[in-house]
Amino acid sequence: MTSSPTLKTILKNTSLITSKTLANQFHAQIIKQKGFNLHYFSSILLPIYSNLNLLHESLNIFNLLLLNSSPPLIAWKFMIRCYTSSGYYYESLSLFNRMRSSGLCPDRNVLPSVVKSCTLLKRLSLGECVHGCVVKVGLDFDMYTGNALMNMYLKLGCAKEDVSGYENHARYMFDEMPERKYVNCKLIDEVDKRDVGFGLEFDYGVLRKPMVRRSSVQKVFETMPSRDLVSWNTVIAGNAQNGMFEEALGMLREMGNDDLKPDAFSLSGVLPIFAELVNVSKGKEIHGYAIRNGLDTHLYVGSGLVDMYGKCNRIEDAYEVFIRLPQCDYILWNSIISGCVQNGFFYDALRLFREMVMAKVKPGSVSFSSIIPACSHLTTLRLGKQLHGYIVRCKYEDNVLIASSLVDMYAKCGYIKIASCIFRNMKVHDVVSWTAMIMGYALHGHAHDAISMFNQMESMGIKPNSVAFVAVLTACSHAGLVDDAQKYFDSMVNEYRLSAQLEHYAALADLLGRAGRLKEAYDFISKTNVATGTVWLTLLAACRKHKNVEMAEKVAAEVFKLEPENMGAYVLMSNIYSASKRWKEAAQVRTSMRKKGIIKKPACTWIEVKNKLHTFTAGDKSHPSYESIKNALEKLVEEMEKEGYVPDTSEVLHDVDEEYKKSLIYNHSERLAIAFGIISTPDGTTICVTKNIRVCTDCHTAIKFMSKIVKREIIVRDNSRFHHFRDGKCSCRDYW
Repeated sequence: MTSSPTLKTILKNTSLITSKTLANQFHAQIIKQKGFNLHYFSSILLPIYSNLNLLHESLNIFNLLLLNSSPPLIAWKFMIRCYTSSGYYYESLSLFNRMRSSGLCPDRNVLPSVVKSCTLLKRLSLGECVHGCVVKVGLDFDMYTGNALMNMYLKLGCAKEDVSGYENHARYMFDEMPERKYVNCKLIDEVDKRDVGFGLEFDYGVLRKPMVRRSSVQKVFETMPSRDLVSWNTVIAGNAQNGMFEEALGMLREMGNDDLKPDAFSLSGVLPIFAELVNVSKGKEIHGYAIRNGLDTHLYVGSGLVDMYGKCNRIEDAYEVFIRLPQCDYILWNSIISGCVQNGFFYDALRLFREMVMAKVKPGSVSFSSIIPACSHLTTLRLGKQLHGYIVRCKYEDNVLIASSLVDMYAKCGYIKIASCIFRNMKVHDVVSWTAMIMGYALHGHAHDAISMFNQMESMGIKPNSVAFVAVLTACSHAGLVDDAQKYFDSMVNEYRLSAQLEHYAALADLLGRAGRLKEAYDFISKTNVATGTVWLTLLAACRKHKNVEMAEKVAAEVFKLEPENMGAYVLMSNIYSASKRWKEAAQVRTSMRKKGIIKKPACTWIEVKNKLHTFTAGDKSHPSYESIKNALEKLVEEMEKEGYVPDTSEVLHDVDEEYKKSLIYNHSERLAIAFGIISTPDGTTICVTKNIRVCTDCHTAIKFMSKIVKREIIVRDNSRFHHFRDGKCSCRDYW
């Protein structure tokens, strides 16, 4: 870039400058051939540096202009834009105020960048001041400025402003104002306390009476003399994001009034509505429109469809959309992975995560926080540790959301000590991380640790949310702490003003049921307005534990009113009748199940050994190592009987002789899995198994004997909690 013709060519088309190196070379040629020239520096060099987001170089040029003259409006425009695009939003606003102090009037090229800075700062009060300036200079009818204003109002419709630390900024800006007559000192003091003002006067009282967000958006939109697709898409997406679904869909239908046709951005704006409402039929209509108009392969539409189908429990449809898209970005990969996890396709989620990494798409915080729960649900420590190592290599271990997910994962994989270690090493704790640790302690039976941690969280000024209260109520439930649970429930409702949800009622009902206070639990559930089959089912399980057939029949009737084909209720009632030797009633329940096509979910237990998952069902003889498992169990039973073990055959709910009952008990799935773990791992290794239903009383007793005989810790996770068996004792203290 040395010859004069080349310089002339670039002067005609500055878009040829695409890098910092080329810009610097061009800069040198300008100085060499033209010297300092106001026109070249302000109209050519500064725009080039600004468009390349080269803040340092742009600032050098701008300061040079300030020293030699008063910069023209175009120079202010590009410097303000550069500050905004580089993330220096306060500096952008400060420069805007300085420009106005110089006597220049902002135009349609300056104001959108200023509005964008207010939006990205989440400072609605500043944005309202800028809106006042827009009206004052007569640009409230400008389409580009209007689009920026609508975007701001919609995005900040639910934003809370944190003004701490910015009072000095406000005072400085106010002192620098050229027209302080518009805002008196008392008013700026109020702004100091509430919403920092930045010296942007607002002539018609908006500082005293802030606009209503929605009416502001509508007002801007309706007063625009011409509206393009950006205008419509901004309002549609904003309405959708703020929960105004009817308004968003109505505007999608009205676009035709401006002779406009919905494009890919219009569709991507409304698809989240159907995901939120779980309305797959309407979502399919949008999908059909996209196909007919050739928009179905657009990345934004594809991402919206994948997310919508995933949240509507149609993961197969989501995957079909995913594989048909010509390109996949970070957001799309995250959508399909998250959809798989939400729908229980954990192995598919892990496979897709590996494919994403192999496709050179770098995972981010959302990716990791989406995939970690897959390891949690599979309780696969090996994969969880591999993922943890990858997170460390990617330098995301300090991310609060990811660290909280790791705490949850290790707790659910049975390793509460590792979870606690990660929690202690976190630099920052939020309510999510505290809740993950509290729930971890609760699931492992460390109720007092969970309660202590909840109290510590409160003492540190972190306000518990509804999920945190579920965690502490669960801890109370697993330890039988009825009074403590009632105290926390009352605190949630009366002190923190949180509405009790289904999970809170279920936890309290479960607690009362476990404690044997069945009548009290029945009355408590009856008084709630949110009782579901799930809540009643917790009480029905308690009726089985306490062998109260009469109460069980009342509770089952409530379940069947709400959910006539609830499999769990049928199975529990069959077992309750069988345990009471009411074989006729038990048979009637099973017959009713067959007639209605209700199939009992089989009990199964799985264990991971040498990177392979092994699954067992009761009496299962299909495992290749079955003979070795059988021999190991027989030897264990002999040792257990010497130690005083007597099988509780009342757990066998079949009308058969005692010897056959013993053989059935000895072949329960958790015993098979534990025996396999004993013969397949070195002495002293912790054995960790997972069962899909509650561990029966006799197996619980048997595993205590096993842990003492083999001198190992045996961790059993059932559908309720973790049991840590050591030296003949269980962490649950026989309360579960």
